[in-house]
Amino acid sequence: MRTISARAHAKVNLHLGVGDLREDGYHDLTTVFQSLSLSDTVTLEIGPDRDLVVEGSIVSGLSATGLDAASVPTDDSNLAWRAVDKLVEYYRTHHGLAESRSVHIQIHKGIPTAGGMAGGSADAAAALVAAHAFLSETHPAVPMSVLVDIAAELGSDVPFTLRGGTMLGRGRGELLTPLLSRGTYHWVLVFFREGLSTPRVFAELDTLREQGTSLGWSMETDDLAKALLSGEARQVAAHLHNDLEAPVRQLRRDVDRMREAGLEAGALRAVVSGSGPTVAFLCESELHARDVLDDLLADGAYSGTVAHGPAKGAHLLT
Repeated sequence: MRTISARAHAKVNLHLGVGDLREDGYHDLTTVFQSLSLSDTVTLEIGPDRDLVVEGSIVSGLSATGLDAASVPTDDSNLAWRAVDKLVEYYRTHHGLAESRSVHIQIHKGIPTAGGMAGGSADAAAALVAAHAFLSETHPAVPMSVLVDIAAELGSDVPFTLRGGTMLGRGRGELLTPLLSRGTYHWVLVFFREGLSTPRVFAELDTLREQGTSLGWSMETDDLAKALLSGEARQVAAHLHNDLEAPVRQLRRDVDRMREAGLEAGALRAVVSGSGPTVAFLCESELHARDVLDDLLADGAYSGTVAHGPAKGAHLLT
């Protein structure tokens, strides 16, 4: 069986400022993304020549293995499935795609689900890259700008996970500007057995603000951008921030305890990744990160890993 595989990288938010709830149900965001070496692999298993699809989805099914695989949707609600469908729709409309062989999507998970690290979005980005490689064998390739537009239709984090690196995100996070970042940053990532729903975290933030809790928003990233130019982990650590950290800690007291444990173990700074509950600890070096991770996982109550960034966006595996 012929296959096409792409790598999907996790992200951490070095900064996440969240504005008030808008009338359309979204929040304005100002965020600084960094892609990480932690990744999933998305593989398209190409069906036989005789198995041609002329309308509807070309995806015949989806399966998942690896970390939290049981939590991954295996129907057309999965973002990776939807990504393939969106690209096929574009090719049918703009490039006269009349028929295509079917594909089965296989996802091997290394990124936790519902962990605030954009695992589902990264899978969608990798599925776009793999599907584009497949469709462009017989039809014209499309520019990255088209893939980014399709990615934005799929979700706020999908454009960044498609492009990777270190970027400033505005709007819902989909309006991206590259940021210059020197050096490599080493992270300890601690995962929790129970994830958190992103809508629930945003709703908790809205509730806390309505109750008069002093939770404003932080939309200023200039100091962080300057720190990233230095390439010094300690300077970057001083400017890590997440407006969603307060509601996450309100909903999950174990996150608060883990943050404190990581700082006691010697991490430079702790930050909740996105809408959590994953906690990311910035460290001086890979060796430093491994020492901190060993301390945090010593009792066996949690799982985690060491990762570094910035990493690539979604890309084909050869």
